Amino acid sequence: MVTEKRNSKEREQSTFSLLVFFQKIIKRRESAIFLALVGIMVIITIVAPQFATGGNIYRVSRQISLVAIASLGVFTVILTGGIDLSLGSTIGLSGVTCGLAMAGGVHPLFAILIGMLTGFSVGIINGLLVSYVGITPFIVTLGMLSIARGTIWIITKGWPIENIDDRILVLGQGELLGIPVPVIIMVVVAILIHFLMRLTVFGRRVYAIGGNEEATRLSGVDVQKIKCLVYGISGLMASITGIILVARFSSAQTSSGDGWELDAIAAAVIGGTSLSGGAGSVIGVLIGASIMGVIRNGLVLMRVSAYWQTAIMGLIVILAAVIDRVKNKKV
Repeated sequence: MVTEKRNSKEREQSTFSLLVFFQKIIKRRESAIFLALVGIMVIITIVAPQFATGGNIYRVSRQISLVAIASLGVFTVILTGGIDLSLGSTIGLSGVTCGLAMAGGVHPLFAILIGMLTGFSVGIINGLLVSYVGITPFIVTLGMLSIARGTIWIITKGWPIENIDDRILVLGQGELLGIPVPVIIMVVVAILIHFLMRLTVFGRRVYAIGGNEEATRLSGVDVQKIKCLVYGISGLMASITGIILVARFSSAQTSSGDGWELDAIAAAVIGGTSLSGGAGSVIGVLIGASIMGVIRNGLVLMRVSAYWQTAIMGLIVILAAVIDRVKNKKV
């Protein structure tokens, strides 16, 4: 009798613990965003059944991974209350420098490092101007957007770079166990960014700056250095995206990354990252990037005009900003 009561009590405690666990999951902002993603996928599948085919899911996942990698970079900047509008041009410039290096006979590994160094350098320049000179992030990165894109045109004269070493193509076209390599790279990057932001002193300080920059500064934190570094991270993530695009298309296109800053920022904001800083998660960014990729693919499958696609994606960006603003007012 005593044993039965004990077992019954243990079952009740186990059930209660399980309910509490699920309640915590449901209350997380990522849960609502994920449910929205599932809903969007269901609607698109009903309207365009070909969306749910294996081949299409494969292509969509690869496209999502590229946007997600770029989004994870700008995510770190937004956490501090900043913005990086130069992301798209940095993607293109990094790809071009990587392509030029390979065309000049440089080993692919060193060419990749050159591309990554290009992106990181652009980000650090942004960070120095924002942190130490005190220029508004919007102005600095908007100017860098034009500088980087102009540099691409100056270097290439408008011609794509096509002498790409075949050994690099696996980064954009390869697969492992049926999973596209870009998706694997995205997962690795996401794990690293999550670890950096959640499990290190640096990450905690990034969130603190976004929550209250002045208080963080008064507590003895080198705010300028940290803000400079997050722009460097954004540039580095952009460069990885640019290099994968070179591998994907077997060439470095002059228009590569054009307009990608909007998708990347929107993905971060849709994923729950606050534009005012201090709130957001890697999981949320990945879900946000998935929503952007699924909607874009759905519009194509539904044969929506390219003109309307551009307008709709812009509307999504504004809607995400409005939702963020309303959410912050409630808080």
